[in-house]
Amino acid sequence: MPTFNNGKICYIEIPTTDIARSAAFYQRAFGWNLRTRNDGSTAFDDGVGEVSGTFTLKRPPSPAPGLLIYIMVDSVPDTITRILANGGEITQPVGGDPGEITAHFRDPGGNVLGIYGGPEK
Repeated sequence: MPTFNNGKICYIEIPTTDIARSAAFYQRAFGWNLRTRNDGSTAFDDGVGEVSGTFTLKRPPSPAPGLLIYIMVDSVPDTITRILANGGEITQPVGGDPGEITAHFRDPGGNVLGIYGGPEK
């Protein structure tokens, strides 16, 4: 059950031109759970069930610069491999944010997001 607290980010709409392709990308790259809503739209829950959302055809992608959302991952290098294998593109490699283990990527819909990871094990 998600945490319900004032100020928590809880829902994201991800712009795309191909819902099935974007949904498959996030499921394969990050392990997001996909589901079909009663209205037939494709929704997702993040890997820990705290943030949900949907894919939308109603808006253009969010390229950088602009609002940048980071997805927490266990391993930045492993996630980069999955991003590339599933149609994503790395737009800022590891090392672009000194002191942090991050990278930026462009998803198949054209949105730029970040990944953030702790120390490699």
